[in-house]
Amino acid sequence: METPVRLWSQHLANLARAAFWLLLAVIVLLQLTGSRGIERQRAAALGQFERERSSRVIAMIHRQEGASLLGVPVAGSISIDDSEAVLRAIRLTPPEQPIDIILHTPGGLVLAAEQIAKALVERKGKVTVFVPHYAMSGGTLIALAADEIVMDANAVLGPVDPQIGDMPAASIVKAVGIKGPRNVSDEMLVLADIAQKARVQVASFVIQVLLKHMPEKQALQVATVLSEGRWTHDFPITVQAARLLGLKVSTEMPRTVYDLMDLYPQGGGIKPSVWYVPLRRAPAQGGLPAQPSPDTRPEGTGGSAAR
Repeated sequence: METPVRLWSQHLANLARAAFWLLLAVIVLLQLTGSRGIERQRAAALGQFERERSSRVIAMIHRQEGASLLGVPVAGSISIDDSEAVLRAIRLTPPEQPIDIILHTPGGLVLAAEQIAKALVERKGKVTVFVPHYAMSGGTLIALAADEIVMDANAVLGPVDPQIGDMPAASIVKAVGIKGPRNVSDEMLVLADIAQKARVQVASFVIQVLLKHMPEKQALQVATVLSEGRWTHDFPITVQAARLLGLKVSTEMPRTVYDLMDLYPQGGGIKPSVWYVPLRRAPAQGGLPAQPSPDTRPEGTGGSAAR
């Protein structure tokens, strides 16, 4: 016969297991309902932007979002899945209809970015790329295919020089040139060969993309600057620098794009790391202090702001 103490301990263990599974079910349910709600808001924002511009709007926004059931953040980048989805959206769009792409990405797979860029270059309708914050590497490659790039005044593009693993192709070739082929391993020689081929391939592709918008000589010069590896891969190409390269860049960013970005919060943070009061202060009149707009709710990034 079991003692009362043993029966009580088993009872507590059963309660603990039940509480664990109940808590897990609540977490899963909250994430499912929350993700569906945010997806509806994103679809509504995209639909509003399409109506405003009479275009097909495609958003490629890579954030760290809770990708697992327990909300573990996973960083995003341009992948084959992305290129498949974008190409499908392009195929479903009439040839003459404009396409607007909202880009926020650190880059990603070269093949995927080139597939998207090629499809955009071949479009008859106008292609506009909106860059509210940054579109680096493969994101820049896609932006080069646009008829117009709309950037926030502080947004940046980046070089498109290829990377072999975690090393810049240009640096691999330079290292072998400095040390000499006899003083490096066979593996490094193979990497240098691959790196040189990658540089030629990317430069050739960029030239083909740019020929839609500029003369051959200028396209060659711009492709060389962007792909030869003269800068680090995270070098910021500002609006002013992009214009100096001959790219057609505007800073007339629609407010809807910023509103859409608010629907892609950075995941993984419990509390916002940046706080501010979103005021638009009117100019002071007659020596009086500037008056704030009615919306004085504090906002933050990295999580939900206090209301």
